[in-house]
Amino acid sequence: MSAALSGEDRAESIRMIRDSAAAVAPPGGDMKRVRDLRFQTPGFDPAVLRQMGEMGWIGLRLPEAAGGAGLGLGEACALAEELGAALVPEPLIPAMLTGSLLAAVGAGPLDRVLSGEALVLTAWQERPDTLDVPGSPDAPRRFLPMAAGAASFLLPVREGGRIALYEQQAGAGLTTEQTQDGGHLGTLEPSLATATRIADDIGEALSLALDEAALLTSAYLLGGMDRAFAMTLDYLKTRQQFGRIIGTFQALQHKAADVRMQIALTRASIEAAAATLDDGATGDARRAVISRAKARAAASSMLVTRECIQLHGGIGYTDQYDVGLYLRKAMVMANLYGSAALHRRRFMAVSPEVEE
Repeated sequence: MSAALSGEDRAESIRMIRDSAAAVAPPGGDMKRVRDLRFQTPGFDPAVLRQMGEMGWIGLRLPEAAGGAGLGLGEACALAEELGAALVPEPLIPAMLTGSLLAAVGAGPLDRVLSGEALVLTAWQERPDTLDVPGSPDAPRRFLPMAAGAASFLLPVREGGRIALYEQQAGAGLTTEQTQDGGHLGTLEPSLATATRIADDIGEALSLALDEAALLTSAYLLGGMDRAFAMTLDYLKTRQQFGRIIGTFQALQHKAADVRMQIALTRASIEAAAATLDDGATGDARRAVISRAKARAAASSMLVTRECIQLHGGIGYTDQYDVGLYLRKAMVMANLYGSAALHRRRFMAVSPEVEE
């Protein structure tokens, strides 16, 4: 539906999505809630995930016939950006990925996923820093965000030249490891003997879903770096040293200008990618704009949040000060769905703008 909107109507749709995010991600964030959930199990609030489902966020990208809202990536990226600004820990992007797969095959627990009643994670990754899906039947599936809160897992399994899809209920075979931001990643041992086969071939649908998840993660990182910079500007305007506001020091002004430029370039790349995809780009053109956006967001999020810590001085290094939470989140999110290095390589391989 979004692709058919005029420019003015699409801008209004994106504005409304941003406004709706305040229900979960109020302006300025709710750092007490974020801190209370850190290093806890499951690391997020299931009631908030259900609220996201009730608001239609999990099915935001799905057609109305599949129970979704039929909106575009422009709206989805705007939502992800708002959630990133508030460091919302609920795994909305992984839930959206699963919803896309289940809607594509018309099977499995789609209603429970879209309502937020159950977190179902797609266990596709077998090794670090890849977008490839080997589908090995016995290989451990790694890097599952907030896996302790999942009701079940989707297992892509290669069978001949196709990738079938199974659902495995949560239980034995799952281990978790804490991450810097206070969440965790899970590793799942597949058990096809107890899993339910729900689709014969999901290869293309999974590839598209992973690309969209990469772009949405880029937008989440953008929201985090933008908010961290806003906090830093407030600090520079109020903190005094040697009888002067430190924001008047030319060296700090230069650093702040560099940070602002990184954020602006990241925003332009993400918005261009979302618009290109909403206009119907496919194949290499689609992959190129997504990889350009993710490479920039992954690299810039680390650079920006580190500079924000530096600009805060000693207080920025304390865990009690909120700006450090944004660096910790970037450290975890930057490599999800492909690192900056991986996406730079993919961009070079698929972009028609790059000469051989």
